[in-house]
Amino acid sequence: MPAPSSPFLNGVPELLVLRLLRDREMYGYEIVQAIRDASGEAIGFAEGVIYPLLHALERDGALTARRQTINGRSRVYYAVSADGLGRLEALAAQWRNLNTAIGAILEAPAHARPA
Repeated sequence: MPAPSSPFLNGVPELLVLRLLRDREMYGYEIVQAIRDASGEAIGFAEGVIYPLLHALERDGALTARRQTINGRSRVYYAVSADGLGRLEALAAQWRNLNTAIGAILEAPAHARPA
């Protein structure tokens, strides 16, 4: 099931990209596949979402990039910078707070219903 198209999910691609790149450097298509695989195919962002995000994060200093040619194919590998780690922690904290708030509403006892 592909990711729903919703403004509610703004910031999710950035959070997931930064989290994946925290562990190791990757190139764009590899990131797309890693998100799909790690989410059990519940989340699937198109390359048209990921590549502009990677460029913006690099421009903002959250990522570093290096070009490498492997088997005649040039790829740009991305890694999280120190600024990116700080950004990841802030986004993760926001997501955890939101998750807790939504969980509290979902688990709340039923409210009185009008007669």
